[in-house]
Amino acid sequence: PAGALLARRWWLVGASYARGVTDSLALRERRALCDLAQLLGPDAPTLCEGWDAQDLVAHLLVRERDPISSLGNVVPQLAGLTEKAMARRRAQPFEVEVETLRSPSPPLRLIPPVDRLINTFEMVVHHEDLRRGQQDWTPRSLAPADVDLLWSQLSRGASFFGRGLPVPTVVRRADTGATATVRKGADPVTVTGDVVELILFLFGRSAVRDLAFDGPEERVAELRSADLAV
Repeated sequence: PAGALLARRWWLVGASYARGVTDSLALRERRALCDLAQLLGPDAPTLCEGWDAQDLVAHLLVRERDPISSLGNVVPQLAGLTEKAMARRRAQPFEVEVETLRSPSPPLRLIPPVDRLINTFEMVVHHEDLRRGQQDWTPRSLAPADVDLLWSQLSRGASFFGRGLPVPTVVRRADTGATATVRKGADPVTVTGDVVELILFLFGRSAVRDLAFDGPEERVAELRSADLAV
């Protein structure tokens, strides 16, 4: 019975994802994240150290709906401002906050391309943070068009996504062999894997699978031990 309940939980989230196939990936990932948060509850663990599901939802809402307070995410001196804003969010009923997150903020609803630009990676990564924070998580397969979209965004912003890497690095798609240089330099390390796994690695997530590292041994060791958390 327990196994059946777990299987149904993941099936329900997957069905919710599939219902929105005509929507953008950012919107579908947002809704799937909210569905899963509702199923798991506010205390569910995530891959973000020290954060549960309630913290994750609060972070996303502050980032999107309180841009001044969210500056603390990038300016350490303003971290207290961000924490206070998150605390206000955490004080609200979790179900209400999840429903607020389910739709983009009004400005983003008016300008969908901006939502896709700033929220596609954000929602994919944080959805995986919640999924992979659970003991029963399993890898999922995105539609080929979604994978291609993620790869396109990763390739275009390669130097930005690789800004925290300690050594020259190239990422390679396991399915097509396509590559993108995320940090320039001689004798790079090449990291090969599924696109979502590569993205999670660049965002410093620990729960990644089936990545292959090729390059100078000492550089591979330095890259694999680096703290890339975003």
